[in-house]
Amino acid sequence: MFRKLYHLSSCYVLFFFVGFGASAQPAKDTLKLTINQAENIFLKNNLALVIQHYNIDNAQAQVITARLFQNPDFNFTNVLYNPETKNFFDVSKKGGEYSVGISQLFLTAGKRNKNIRLAQIGIQQSQYQFFDLLRTLRLSLRNDFLTIYFQQQSEQVYGDEINSLSKTLKIFKEEYQKHYIAEKEVLRIQSQLYSLQAELTGLQVGIDTVQSQLRVLLNVKANTYLLPQFNYELDGKEVLNKVPYQQLLDSAYLNRYDLKALTAGLAYNTLNLSLQRATAIPDITLGLSYDKQASYVKDFTGIGVSFPLPFFNRNQGAIKQARIAIDQSKAQVQMLQNQLESELMSSYDMALKYETVYNGFDLQFKPDFTHLIQEVFKNYEKRNISLLEFIDFYDAYKVNQVQLNTILLNRLTSLEQLNYVTGTRFFNK
Repeated sequence: MFRKLYHLSSCYVLFFFVGFGASAQPAKDTLKLTINQAENIFLKNNLALVIQHYNIDNAQAQVITARLFQNPDFNFTNVLYNPETKNFFDVSKKGGEYSVGISQLFLTAGKRNKNIRLAQIGIQQSQYQFFDLLRTLRLSLRNDFLTIYFQQQSEQVYGDEINSLSKTLKIFKEEYQKHYIAEKEVLRIQSQLYSLQAELTGLQVGIDTVQSQLRVLLNVKANTYLLPQFNYELDGKEVLNKVPYQQLLDSAYLNRYDLKALTAGLAYNTLNLSLQRATAIPDITLGLSYDKQASYVKDFTGIGVSFPLPFFNRNQGAIKQARIAIDQSKAQVQMLQNQLESELMSSYDMALKYETVYNGFDLQFKPDFTHLIQEVFKNYEKRNISLLEFIDFYDAYKVNQVQLNTILLNRLTSLEQLNYVTGTRFFNK
């Protein structure tokens, strides 16, 4: 039974790797970079930031438009056909008729200045939205960078174990051929090896997914394999004690650009209410006119003024909408402030938990794997330990190293989350 399972599993694995190797794999370029280098590339190349920056340019163009005065209106009327002289477009001194007029609209109640100020607030809003996008994308960038780095460290752990276990399996097969060990021991080692290879494949798929996200953020070629280089000194340190909680909260209120954008929106709506009230005041149009054959007198020149009478439409609806927009903006600002405080408390507690867990982790368990596995194998050969204990060592070492990488990753990303929530780079500068 064991022999059949052995041959069946061997054929399956052979088929898998032959099929996998037969598929065409595109060549990849490896790019080594530190987290600071990644940020510099991101700031230069990220297309989302480029697109958002165009909104600032558009807002600045709107200020130019708001500063412009209204164009004057010009009109000219000429006789089409004079039945007395039987001429088309008759402009003669004797029978010709035409009239000319020019007029200019003058805005009242400071409408032009209010529109300029609204456009200037629009620039601020676009800038705040740009920096808030930068804050969000920077968090994604740094988290993806750290995730890839520590998952690649775990990938190396799996690689070391798989290489070691493959060598062990080869030795076991030789000893089985000599009838020194039972077939079930070979199958148990082989099963452990396949289990590690399956876990490694799952880990590599996760790395590839995050690699794709990071390549988009950096705007690098799709065939680029990113190899993050990262140094950290957090062993035993309590970094959260360096910054008081109240300072974190004050910084969030002061530096969160999404909160600044909402506050600017409240100022925009407040000014818009003033503009809508001013819109209820009629604008004035002044005009000059000339009529060659006027009914009153020939060569008539006149000056005129016109404005709408605000009997029915006094812009009541727009004024009410502006008031509602102010109340809505106030509620949005208050909601974001409440959300900000809640996010900060939650993020701080999470960072504190990961700091406590990491500092309590046994960091001394970082032996040289090659030397250690040799000693374990010698003890197994001498039957000082059982096969189960031998296999358990592989699991214990793998779990310990992977957990250490995961805990450190969670600790660093929790600090990045604090930077994100406060809008200030207090940690991991």
